[in-house]
Amino acid sequence: MKIKSSMMGAMFLIAASGTALAAEGENKDYRTFHVGGKVDYGKIEDSYKAELVLYLAGNQFMVMEELVKDFQSKNPSVKTVYVETIPPGQILKQITKGGKINGKDTAKNPDVYASVNLGHLKKLKKAGTMSTFKIYIHNKLELMVAAGNPKGIKGPKDLGRDDLVQSHPNPLTEGIFKFYGAEMLRDMGLYEKVTANAKCKSCWAIKGKTWFTQRHHRETPERIEKGQADAGIVWVTEIIEAQKHGRKIDGVAIPAPLNKADKVGYAIGALKTGRNQANAKAYLDYLSSDAAQNIYAKYGFVKASAKELALKPIP
Repeated sequence: MKIKSSMMGAMFLIAASGTALAAEGENKDYRTFHVGGKVDYGKIEDSYKAELVLYLAGNQFMVMEELVKDFQSKNPSVKTVYVETIPPGQILKQITKGGKINGKDTAKNPDVYASVNLGHLKKLKKAGTMSTFKIYIHNKLELMVAAGNPKGIKGPKDLGRDDLVQSHPNPLTEGIFKFYGAEMLRDMGLYEKVTANAKCKSCWAIKGKTWFTQRHHRETPERIEKGQADAGIVWVTEIIEAQKHGRKIDGVAIPAPLNKADKVGYAIGALKTGRNQANAKAYLDYLSSDAAQNIYAKYGFVKASAKELALKPIP
């Protein structure tokens, strides 16, 4: 059985196994960047042959073109960079168990892996494939609502209202909800009311009230624009990006500490099994540069400190 799903304006067919297949248009979660500016989309086979392979937490998708092009301008010997930007839990499964994208096998040995949760890197340490990491950026939670905020949502406590239809990242593979959104709801005593303790994806946690996305919380703006949802937990950076493209959404700030800004640190490290060890080191070094940090900040991310940007053993 197959069901249709939409993400960032492109249509996807979602197989019952949860594998997303590109049905039309460019698949911007799988990109190959070439020195000189050419970008290929959806060439999964490049995960086996690019000169640098990056598997990164998907919520930084909007940064990657500018970031990688700047990296290549400073490292022109790295002629091809393959970048995958999907939820880090899904990536971890690809690395540890393998998987297919668009019907093609994807490499299990990227050069670099990044997640919004250090626990994922600890699993790779336990498997003997990663030993060091750094925190390179930060983010925070915000509520996405329709343009003009027609439901008058004032903050996260309003998620307890009975008149709101909500769209949230699924708790199975999306770290934003599994590690942070769920914790925020628990902090407010709203977790069970909002989710009914459901653990599923592409499903109604509560029929007609709370929807869990299939594959990525970037599905939420479309649901809001179509009137299928009133609010959803996202990263603040995704609201900034959506508004840049004229999408009909707004953001409602979540105050600290509920926004988890004190906990959300993006952790990254090189895999010992990667084919391009020297290029992986060059990329990790580049992330500590002012140029890289300034590019991330331009898209709404919070810069890491010098101490965080130093490689250290995974605990």
